[in-house]
Amino acid sequence: MSEPLESALREALRGDVEFGSSTRAVYATDSSNYRQVPIGVVFPRDEADVASTLTICARFEVPVLGRGGGTSLAGQGCNEAVIVDFSRYMTAILEIDPAARIARVQPGVVLDDLRRAAEAHGLTFGPDPATHAWCTLGGMIGNNSCGTHALFAGKTVDNVERLRVVAYGGERYEFGSYDDGQYAGLVKSGAGEAAIVGSLREIGRRSADSVTSRFPQLPRRVSGFNLDQILPGRPLHVARLLVGTESTCVLVTEATVRLIPSPAHRRLVVLAYPDVFAAADAVAGLLSSLDAGLIGLEGFDATLVRQMKAHQLNLDHLSLLPDLGQALERDRGGWLLAEIGGDSADEADERTERFISRLSSELPYRRIDDPAEQRGAWAIRESGLGATAIREDGSHNLEGWEDAAVPPEKLGTYLREIARLWDEFGYAGAWYGHFGQGCVHTRNNFDLHTESGLRTYREYVERAADLVASLGGSLSGEHGDGQSRGELLERMYGPEIVAAFRQVKAVFDPKGRMNPGKVVDPYPLDENIRFGPAYKVTALTPKYFPFAEDAGSLQHAAERCVGVGRCRRDDAGVMCPSYRATRDERHSTRGRAKLLVELFQGEVTPMSWRNADVREALDLCLACKGCAVDCPTHVDMATYKAEFLAHHYRGRVRPREMYALGLVPWLARVATRVPALANVALSAPGISTLLRRAAGVTTDRPAPRFASKSLRRAQRTRSRPTSPTPTPTPTQPTVVLWPDTFTDAYRPDLALSWKTVLEAAGESVAVPTEWACCARPLYDTGMLDLARKTLRQLVDVLDEHIDRETPVVVPEPSCLAAFRDELPKLLADDPRAAKLAALSRSPAEHLLATGAVTKLRPQRASGQAASGRVLIHPHCHARAAHASDADRLLLEALGFDVSVLDAGCCGLAGSFGFSAQHEPVSRAIGAEQWLPRLRDATQDRTLVIDGFSCATQYAHLAPTGSTSPTTLAELLRAHISAKTTSSA
Repeated sequence: MSEPLESALREALRGDVEFGSSTRAVYATDSSNYRQVPIGVVFPRDEADVASTLTICARFEVPVLGRGGGTSLAGQGCNEAVIVDFSRYMTAILEIDPAARIARVQPGVVLDDLRRAAEAHGLTFGPDPATHAWCTLGGMIGNNSCGTHALFAGKTVDNVERLRVVAYGGERYEFGSYDDGQYAGLVKSGAGEAAIVGSLREIGRRSADSVTSRFPQLPRRVSGFNLDQILPGRPLHVARLLVGTESTCVLVTEATVRLIPSPAHRRLVVLAYPDVFAAADAVAGLLSSLDAGLIGLEGFDATLVRQMKAHQLNLDHLSLLPDLGQALERDRGGWLLAEIGGDSADEADERTERFISRLSSELPYRRIDDPAEQRGAWAIRESGLGATAIREDGSHNLEGWEDAAVPPEKLGTYLREIARLWDEFGYAGAWYGHFGQGCVHTRNNFDLHTESGLRTYREYVERAADLVASLGGSLSGEHGDGQSRGELLERMYGPEIVAAFRQVKAVFDPKGRMNPGKVVDPYPLDENIRFGPAYKVTALTPKYFPFAEDAGSLQHAAERCVGVGRCRRDDAGVMCPSYRATRDERHSTRGRAKLLVELFQGEVTPMSWRNADVREALDLCLACKGCAVDCPTHVDMATYKAEFLAHHYRGRVRPREMYALGLVPWLARVATRVPALANVALSAPGISTLLRRAAGVTTDRPAPRFASKSLRRAQRTRSRPTSPTPTPTPTQPTVVLWPDTFTDAYRPDLALSWKTVLEAAGESVAVPTEWACCARPLYDTGMLDLARKTLRQLVDVLDEHIDRETPVVVPEPSCLAAFRDELPKLLADDPRAAKLAALSRSPAEHLLATGAVTKLRPQRASGQAASGRVLIHPHCHARAAHASDADRLLLEALGFDVSVLDAGCCGLAGSFGFSAQHEPVSRAIGAEQWLPRLRDATQDRTLVIDGFSCATQYAHLAPTGSTSPTTLAELLRAHISAKTTSSA
């Protein structure tokens, strides 16, 4: 059936239709414990495409599921269906009406894009889940999302006015709110909506008594359908009924949503308690401060803080927490973040003082007014998923019972009772979330791999569901029901209301083809388990990287991805540049990780290192290492790519560009002997084109020019005796300046500038002249056997310095990252490798570590201006090596006014942008986002770009007349020169 269906969809749609194995593999899971392989995926361009999709699917009688950001946590985002993904094309903000305070949007609009557009009018869309930078409005409507500020803004259902939808079969409707007169008008006009509204009125009438008695009265009731929106005696709001139905009824193609004023000034008060239960007990009393402008009340416990430390997440911000003394050392403590807003600074201050005046005099707290520090404190709270997904021993915590909500006054009771269940069942977890609305998240060490583990899990969630129902709570307070909680709804609502849910679905979807098995007539909660008893542990084992934190398994490493989707964000960070350029899920970090996991199962895509689907998905990975830093669970796709490619091409010939670009260090070594000839060959018309095309290298970029004399050759010339007079024995070097390939062959002046700076700081600098390389370009091509051999040569060349523990300064950020990351992993059997990794430093790190910066600091009179205004663009690999912040600290210590730009990856990524096949994507990444951000941020600041790739990309893409960047070395050399002149 799939081939005729696919053909029919391709013929009818303007958008994309993808039924290939790789696409089906990456859409087989969402962020939940569930896995169901879809029939195919459709990316509609407009409502007509959606209608055509549902018409054709009805003709073939196949199920349909709508999807936004793919971060659903209850299994509602995966199914054996045709998935309609709105996030690629249907992303327009159609209208913002500031007077009426409404916006019209397509379902694929990212929440933060809407919020930024609304902020221009002092407005915002209130609900803001943790995924606000990449979740879509359609997904929020499907799940009835809430977030941090639902305390004053309400849930998504409270902020939806009208919906345009398409039903199974292709019928289009527009729904809003209807009083009796409006309903009569629908009937009279013969509108298609009339019959549906009439049926819903009757369901509301029949179920009114049950809804009144059984619907819990609490702010976070998300479970089930919103039957309270169709009760008699009030306008029947069909649009709000459909919010939270998880595409089990219709697909939304346009939404009219409410906007609310956004408090212009915010203050944060961090409160500390002996334990998380005491923090929960305090919530009800603090909620009385809503009249004092309380707009958010979030919390977390000491277990989360401990797990943050284990995963090195946001550690710099922990000092913002009020001190709890020895309580934290005993793994005790709980914190609440109380956010207070006002339209003016004075109003925010007055409200904050009033809030604090109501606190107990014995309660530790800290008031935070600085916006940067506020973001730091919120970052602790937002560490929840990243810190808790993977346990300290490398095993995984899972969702499954992680967002129930109870009345806030009963939150302490709920947490204590769940803790008792944990003790009984052998589970553990951290608490974090929306304490102010009684909805607290956790992830637990559930065993879903074995039959006995699944039986225990089922018993636990049934007991937990009964507990929540007894407290008047909701099984879901934010993430929806899907498959995870759909089966349990009768425990919360009773059979009559669950029957009403079924009737509502039948009104819109009488054939039951819309996201079947979710919410209504659901699959059992212990079926379709992603990592269940049938899950295979592969015999395909890595050979090169140790994967020490993942039990030596590439499969286990890929499983780090829990689908949170941060790699799909545009606003900050580096990952994932290829997704930003293509909008293709396969080319996101998440998509690649999911595809690797599917490889090891061998169902949708072959269980083989020769897997073409995985090879294609990894092809556009820039190996920028952005995911290793930005991913909450530290998925390291650059390493996974290198390992996979090493196996994929083992015993086979690689594409020609892999040799041309992977072997650049060796080609450069030859070229530095005849640089003039090499430059002619790479730039002369005709011969250059022939050479590059033959090598698979792009002809759309100029080749980097080799220096007239490489650094190593220059150093050999200087050290060569010019007379028979004996030279004095040189002093023992205090630092080694490493001549990496890029610095040695292309930018020797950069190294000489660093040598001047280091010597001015009192260092004795050694520059090795024997050739060796960190093998950086080899990782991207998977040439790991050669990489190992090359790294052994590297440690041999530096053996004497390693033995003496002499620091090794590496000017090129990508090479420094190789020293620190790939080197100790690929040479795990050589203790010198780990030692060299520990000795390696960026120049700025070295100057800070030795205190030598004091010798470079100018002596300024009181009130004298600082050294200048500087904008730093950090190299991706500098971020990955945790070395980028040293540049800022160094310049600030020298008196510069420094800004660090968050512009993402430049897109060149070493050899990536010089591949003829990849050059268009490389250019798109650089031109569409990176370059405009640099241009907007530079203005009156000196732009510092240190990485060779970044500087090359800027030179290639920046228009004539753009700001000329400098390097940190050149800036400091000029600074020293000015200091010397000033002293004279």
